Amino acid sequence: MTAQQLKNSILQMAVQGKLVPQDPNDEPASVLLERSRAEKEQLIKQKKIKKEKNPTYIFRGADNTPYEKIGDEVRSLADEVPFDIPDSWEWVRIRSLGEIVRGSGIKRNETVQQGLPCVRYGELYTTYQTSFTSAVSFIAPDLYEKCKHFSYGDVLMTLTGENKPDIAKAVAYLGTEPIAASGDLAFWTQHGMNPLFLSYIMASPYIIARKVALATGDIIVHISGDKLGTILLPVPPLAEQERIVACIQEAELVIENYAIKATALQKLQDSFPEALKKSILQEAVQGKLVPQDPSDEPAEALLERIRAEKQRLIKEGKIKKDKHESVIFRRDNSHYEQCGLDMVCIDDQLPFQIPDTWQWERLINIYNFIDYRGATPNKTAKGVPLITAKNVKKGFIDYTVSEFISENEYQNRQSRGVSQEGDILFTTEAPMGNAALANLPIYSAGQRLITFQQYGVHKGLSNELMLYFILSDSFQRQLSDQSTGTTVKGIKAEKLKQLYIPVPPEDEQQRIIHAIRAAFRLVTAL
Repeated sequence: MTAQQLKNSILQMAVQGKLVPQDPNDEPASVLLERSRAEKEQLIKQKKIKKEKNPTYIFRGADNTPYEKIGDEVRSLADEVPFDIPDSWEWVRIRSLGEIVRGSGIKRNETVQQGLPCVRYGELYTTYQTSFTSAVSFIAPDLYEKCKHFSYGDVLMTLTGENKPDIAKAVAYLGTEPIAASGDLAFWTQHGMNPLFLSYIMASPYIIARKVALATGDIIVHISGDKLGTILLPVPPLAEQERIVACIQEAELVIENYAIKATALQKLQDSFPEALKKSILQEAVQGKLVPQDPSDEPAEALLERIRAEKQRLIKEGKIKKDKHESVIFRRDNSHYEQCGLDMVCIDDQLPFQIPDTWQWERLINIYNFIDYRGATPNKTAKGVPLITAKNVKKGFIDYTVSEFISENEYQNRQSRGVSQEGDILFTTEAPMGNAALANLPIYSAGQRLITFQQYGVHKGLSNELMLYFILSDSFQRQLSDQSTGTTVKGIKAEKLKQLYIPVPPEDEQQRIIHAIRAAFRLVTAL
């Protein structure tokens, strides 16, 4: 149950007389309403409020069910009242309690920094809650004099809104200074009730359902004071109204604390699957997800084959030799990197320890980089699919928003390299660090994308596993450390090529993939 659902439940209990116990010593609501009617007649005689067009009087019949008298007509309300109320309570039409007065038009540009107080209808949605004691907006004295004003105890209600459940939001005014009311706003005055009770009850599920039924419009929703006046309102004794208000206010403190905890719990529940996946990937990338098998061929042998394949392609002129080409190896339980004649220990650069059968390697030594950045594509209505950075999510590609380039342009772009099915597509900015496997046999990568492609036909390295490793927190931290930019973070290709990635033995790669897939299926089921 959400905090709002809990509050709705409390308000519904309040409107039905189930929130606080009844006290037989309370003056019954019938006496309160008689007094309210007498005061209303006096105000009508004094011309302080208008006379009701069709005054209504609701009473209990001999069968203990409510009846309504309008003029000489008497009719049963047994089918109209939605629930039973305590014996000390009474049903009444809202219009029978005081008067609902529509405010005056006050434009936004008519408000001033200093002046006399006013309330515009939108502020009931954005600024004021159950009650308030002072206004935040002001108008000039000459405009203030032309407006209608509400006073202490009046209940403000919005007559315009964006949705039906929120229409006629009620807020009690508990200040001492008369305040001008804008148009699309009504104030309920001379009602004789506890204003906070009315404010709370107007937010109860029962009253909201009635307002929804009476409101009109979809994009802009309206309700009139006359329609609000037709709503049947259950009225408790005044003393019980005060107990209800006190109980709701006490409950609100509990609900507020509940809302904080519920929000935190929901945030945890929402983030837990993704956090669990990250934890699984981090265990995998550190060699902790599956046990090592001493009979596996070590990763060093796999990397030797990849280097040999790379050298073959360089000799054939199919790829260029990298000026920073290096070899990483272990010696005396430490990691060293040799570039030409230079050899340095890199232990302090590596993010974590890996199993003895694994090997650290830089991206450029295991992948050929196909970079289309700077080559603006000429898009066409149809042709070869163009995968752009916005298509590449974390682990998958959204093909539903793919764009296209012509066949001729596709052939021209092949001079930079031909992206193939199964390659890793990596976003270098906006957002940086997303990666996915391409699952189209023919496509071209767009700007802000770099393709990681295996050297030649060698298949001993699993792109799927490398994708998981690239999406791990440890690799993403390397990426962030080497990125540049403030508004838009990005990484240059030369820095990206030099990032470290751990390489497991070929057989263990498959065991890790199966373990990740199985774990992710369980996470998805959660």
